[in-house]
Amino acid sequence: MDFRLVIDTREQEPYTFDCASIRHCLEAGDYSVQGYESRVAVERKSLVDLCRTVIHERARFERELVKLTAHGAACVVVEADLDRVLRGEHAGELRGVSPASLLGAALHIQIQHGIPVIWCGSRPAARHFTEQFLRMYVRLAGAPPCPQQ
Repeated sequence: MDFRLVIDTREQEPYTFDCASIRHCLEAGDYSVQGYESRVAVERKSLVDLCRTVIHERARFERELVKLTAHGAACVVVEADLDRVLRGEHAGELRGVSPASLLGAALHIQIQHGIPVIWCGSRPAARHFTEQFLRMYVRLAGAPPCPQQ
């Protein structure tokens, strides 16, 4: 089976990958690998989106995180640099959310759900990380993909 990334149909700002990809509705996350959709997922967040979902839409996002915990591997990639956020360089994007509250929410995700939050620094870095994370999962999984549904 060829390696093919799956991009959730609800993803509003999808990455463009160098490898093959398809659009398909995912149960959880924004990106996965065809045949591994129930086993690995990446949730993408811009800084504005992260602020909105972890503070203002927390109950809905908590349900998403519960779905992600059922996967063998999952993470949240953030298209921002944590150091710059904590220094207040993104005050306009935080939309009234303090850097400390945002960090607390990210730590909550990691500790409560066991899902790492990866501060990638930029959108291009987050795209690269996402593809490599999914490739590494498939490489290390050692098991054939799930049958197509």
